[in-house]
Amino acid sequence: MKRQPLLNLLDQHQPFDDKEQQMLVTTKDFVISNSDCFERSLNIGHITGSAWIIDKTHEHVLLMHHRKLNRWFQPGGHADGQSDVLKVAIKEAQEETGLTDIQVVSELIFDIDVHLIPENPKEIAHYHYDIRFLFVADINSVLQINAESKNLSWVKLNEVSLYNDSDSIMRMVQKSC
Repeated sequence: MKRQPLLNLLDQHQPFDDKEQQMLVTTKDFVISNSDCFERSLNIGHITGSAWIIDKTHEHVLLMHHRKLNRWFQPGGHADGQSDVLKVAIKEAQEETGLTDIQVVSELIFDIDVHLIPENPKEIAHYHYDIRFLFVADINSVLQINAESKNLSWVKLNEVSLYNDSDSIMRMVQKSC
């Protein structure tokens, strides 16, 4: 069962607060109930993988200004059938930032978030069950903006709220401090 490794990771995750605990339960139920949970074609929602990339001093995080959503987020994206969500997060981080030397801090889940993606001309409203991992990268590495982003920026952790003050992002900031 290709979902079992993710279910094992979810079982090991220690939520930060009650809200993340709810999202953990919701995500586990979703994965158990949907054998095609890694497929973008599952129109009610799907698993995504994200990278929370901090610098070696743990004072900055790399954020991208998402072109479609016009907001600052961590790099990440669709699993597109890949059941190894850590690999998804690494691939998305490399594609969306140009970084080639990203170090995995832990193979355990760093954060879980469930959020609604609004309806758009290409798809109905659906949920992203986002599995996030913690990485470290050199703040002096060359960054490469791709078609999905307007900009990339290393942001001081205590200034992240100026870019995106959502509960989801601020929870990851708190976990990083």
